[in-house]
Amino acid sequence: MKIAVMGGTFNPIHYAHLISAEQVREGLNYDKILFVPAARPPHKSQPDMVSAEHRYQMVKLATAQNPYFDVSRIELDRNGPSYTIQTIKVLRQTLKEITDLAWIIGADSLIEYKIWKDFDDVLKLCTLVVTTRPNYDLEQVPLEIRNQITIFRITGSDISATEIRNRIRKKLSVRYLIPEVVVNYINEHHLFQDH
Repeated sequence: MKIAVMGGTFNPIHYAHLISAEQVREGLNYDKILFVPAARPPHKSQPDMVSAEHRYQMVKLATAQNPYFDVSRIELDRNGPSYTIQTIKVLRQTLKEITDLAWIIGADSLIEYKIWKDFDDVLKLCTLVVTTRPNYDLEQVPLEIRNQITIFRITGSDISATEIRNRIRKKLSVRYLIPEVVVNYINEHHLFQDH
């Protein structure tokens, strides 16, 4: 089974995440996309990051209608920082049916590859699928790294979680940026709102 993992903070999950996952699945023939919300991302200190449990629940709601999407608690149920390399190793050990494992990241994350824990090992243990994002030039990444990854061009919109959080704080609409079930969850739990 070919599985591609989409990790991230998903603070909150939005349509650009879902568009990227679906286009990678279809374009590169993956059987499943496994969403892995990061519990304690080591390189992202967002003062407005909601709890890992809230982010996990939003991902579950957003992906529930797609039979090719699954969500894993692997990083929520593990102590310590959420390192990609650890998650890849555990998935390789526990999902015996995997014939091809990929990790999907946005171009913005690849540009920060130098701060990844054991980045060279990540490249050895899985295929790194890098999705294009507007205003992120992959030429900044050394050619030796670019030669070891799969660059996948996404057709879609430029949506950012930061912009969504700002809109919620300003009481502006986020309709059509994130799934309605996620909007309802955010409203019900009063997430991303200044108190």
